[in-house]
Amino acid sequence: MKLFVGLGNPGPKYAGNRHNIGFMALDRMAEDHGFGPWRNKFQASVTEGKFGSTKVVLLKPETFMNLSGQSVGEAMRFYKLDSTDVVVFHDELDLAPGKCRVKTGGGHAGHNGLRSIHQHISPHYDRVRLGIGHPGHKDAVSGYVLRDFAKAEQEWLDDLLRGISDGAAHLADDNSGKFMNAVALRVAPPRSSNSKPKPKPAETPENSEPAPVDDRTKMQKLLDKFK
Repeated sequence: MKLFVGLGNPGPKYAGNRHNIGFMALDRMAEDHGFGPWRNKFQASVTEGKFGSTKVVLLKPETFMNLSGQSVGEAMRFYKLDSTDVVVFHDELDLAPGKCRVKTGGGHAGHNGLRSIHQHISPHYDRVRLGIGHPGHKDAVSGYVLRDFAKAEQEWLDDLLRGISDGAAHLADDNSGKFMNAVALRVAPPRSSNSKPKPKPAETPENSEPAPVDDRTKMQKLLDKFK
């Protein structure tokens, strides 16, 4: 059994924020894979389903980001899981927009949601780091993560979320390599082998002579016909 945790802030005010990309990932999974209705439990929204033979609980803490660990710890104890059964999906400033990386253990790098989870279940859990890019200055981070994704970002965001959903079953089986392949097929699909290169403009052979130019007037052309 696995516990997939998406990080974000509850309520419609925050629904489209960059900080809520973890919630978005779980919403796409639940919709694509026919999970049951969301219900309130463990200070969170929870739904259950299966990826193949593996039962998976999707959990979106409703405690706000900096208290996410309370909800995660409560759910983990209820299901008698180890921290290594937990996978957390979260926004990552240090990755370019649309990039995705899987990481096991490590520090929280200042992320308030991860910091809280560290405190409640230890750092020994898997993370799926979802790149949102960096605003360029640390003083701009708070406003940046709490703003909605721009319209220009919707295409890569949709591709990323679809890729995560495509690969979720592999993640449940602890196969991060196949998971990453599934994401890559969405965000950077290979070019079709049937695609034809654009035709090049016609080239004039080096030794060919240019066609002669007829510079006669209309009257001269008419007179030449009767010669």
